Amino acid sequence: MNRVAGVAGVALVLILSMAFATLNGGQRVTVRLGVYTLYSVPLTVVAFGGLITGMLIMLVAGVHSDLKVRRILRARLLQEGAEERSRFVDRSQQDLFQGGTTSLEE
Repeated sequence: MNRVAGVAGVALVLILSMAFATLNGGQRVTVRLGVYTLYSVPLTVVAFGGLITGMLIMLVAGVHSDLKVRRILRARLLQEGAEERSRFVDRSQQDLFQGGTTSLEE
């Protein structure tokens, strides 16, 4: 059911985008970018350019947020691991070798 809703959402966005492009194909606008002014730019280029730019910004923000959460979780996991090791120390455990070194280390 979840997959069907995702496919239906993508299809709806695609259909609306195609309808917008078809109905506004002949419209031209002037775009002022501060330093540059672009004349007679098709409206569909402006709309889809804004859509793609917004998606890229959200991707970068999402990756940044995800990395921040992963960093916090990694630090918490290391802290919890250190707490567990300090609490559950088996004091009756003995070394297998008397000198503390193996034949591979010599």
